Amino acid sequence: MSQISIEKLDEILQAHDYDSSLVIGIMQDIQKECHYLPEEALRYVARKLKISEAKIYGVATFYENFSLKPKGKYIIKVCDGTACHVRKSVPILEEIRKQLGVTDKNPTTPDMLFTVETVSCLGACGLAPVCTVNDHVYPAMTPEKARTMLKEIREKEGLSL
Repeated sequence: MSQISIEKLDEILQAHDYDSSLVIGIMQDIQKECHYLPEEALRYVARKLKISEAKIYGVATFYENFSLKPKGKYIIKVCDGTACHVRKSVPILEEIRKQLGVTDKNPTTPDMLFTVETVSCLGACGLAPVCTVNDHVYPAMTPEKARTMLKEIREKEGLSL
């Protein structure tokens, strides 16, 4: 398997006692490792848990938080809930997309470093407008702060603008 090793999958399954009733937690751990749910990993888990692939895919497609498509190392979620929207989250989203060269249809950069998503609510309305990067909250965002945030991440990765 390209994204995750059999050994790592077995480790995750063992941590959940090979219990098929814990399939959501198993899938969360796989996604934490890979940033998405690779098809081969889901097939392997279905075999090991002795449940159908249809059931696994049913869970994977039912929950919005699961992704069957590869995502970048840094997942940026821009809130567009009411509080964030009225405090101008759309220009922040547009600036992030412009800086990274991504769109709604193609949200991941070709180098697999960034994925940009919009969400209905991040639960931080008092800090609006808000975005998160790998679940780290950035409050009171502006397009300028978004540019700075991206610059800092790129520098951390050893990349220049």
